[in-house]
Amino acid sequence: MLDQIKRIHLDLIGGIAGDMFIAAMASTFPNLGAEIITELKKLAISARGEIQLVEYNDGILHGLRFEAIEYHDHQSSKGVHDHSHYSEICDLLHSLNLKPNVLKHSLNLFALLASAEAEVHGIKLKAVTFHEVGAWDSIIDFIAAAHFIDALKFTKWTFSPLPLGGGQVNSLHGILPVPAPATAILIKGMPIIDDEIMGERVTPTGATIIKYLLSLSSQPSSTSIMSIEAVGNGFGSKKFPQIANVVRCIAFTEANKAVEENNIAIISFEIDDQTAEDLAVAIDNIRQHTGVIEIYQAPVFGKKGRMFTQLQILVSPEDIESVCSLCLTETTTLGLRISEVKRKILNRKSVAIENPKARVKLVERPNHQITAKAEMADIAAITKGAADRLNKKHLAESKALNQKDDG
Repeated sequence: MLDQIKRIHLDLIGGIAGDMFIAAMASTFPNLGAEIITELKKLAISARGEIQLVEYNDGILHGLRFEAIEYHDHQSSKGVHDHSHYSEICDLLHSLNLKPNVLKHSLNLFALLASAEAEVHGIKLKAVTFHEVGAWDSIIDFIAAAHFIDALKFTKWTFSPLPLGGGQVNSLHGILPVPAPATAILIKGMPIIDDEIMGERVTPTGATIIKYLLSLSSQPSSTSIMSIEAVGNGFGSKKFPQIANVVRCIAFTEANKAVEENNIAIISFEIDDQTAEDLAVAIDNIRQHTGVIEIYQAPVFGKKGRMFTQLQILVSPEDIESVCSLCLTETTTLGLRISEVKRKILNRKSVAIENPKARVKLVERPNHQITAKAEMADIAAITKGAADRLNKKHLAESKALNQKDDG
């Protein structure tokens, strides 16, 4: 399902923090959330605390909370504490044996936040020391966020305006205004709404995640036709009057279209010096390659009026090299022509019919008409004679269409 998600929209109702983002994503994609919790618990630093998703209901909405709670006896552990240099965190991330893309996203998130901190304090990036954000739970937040970002790599992200919040917040630097200085830098240029509800509504980790996601994808076209695939709620630990402290996540897929467009490759060449018997064996061997979609052959006239066999092989683009190598091995050709083209194909699905026992392909046409075509190999295996084949074919197709309507 994840590869079908084209857009994710986050409603920042209560605001955004790292744990709220993770909880919202896990609520929307439960299987993925469970997998990521398992991956987090494999990390060497996971022994320093409890990492879990817990169900939560605020009296109106139901969803999840993400908890990364450090054990008290680990709070001053080397490499993970409340005063961590940026370079120390980078070294720690490199030591955790993360997947390459997860490591990349984790490092990018910390680099983005470090740049904001450097601007706040008027220092160079390498001199940045994280305080609250250098703590164990914040590191876990960023790694978990990186896992979700990697899993949803082809997704476009959109957001509601960020709530401004207000008042003051306690920090290791002392009392700071809301939004906190680094947060204010990170959310520059983003849409902001002032609903006059006080408190820290957007944390530095939350602001970093939003800014990073915006850098990864462009806004979707306003003319895109989408359908909602999944909805989830991620709660924070704070409580605000008159409003739920929740991030609502809505995941969209493209609305079902009859015609799909994708790219394929065509490998073509001619043969005039390979026997028909041996060429037939070669074509069968090429056809069995997983990247081959179809093979066409036709007689053509070449130089000096000679008869050639022309082959056209439709191939998935990622399999061009392996199929080319197979063609040069299985046939006597000395060269190949390769082109990449777009194609439009109709959505189809296969259904199994029991009596007569056959597979039937159902296809939706652009005018929403459904047509059916029985697999001739299945029909031939249970019939004798042209008339019987035709009758069984029509019967299987009729049953498949009726089965579709009943479903």
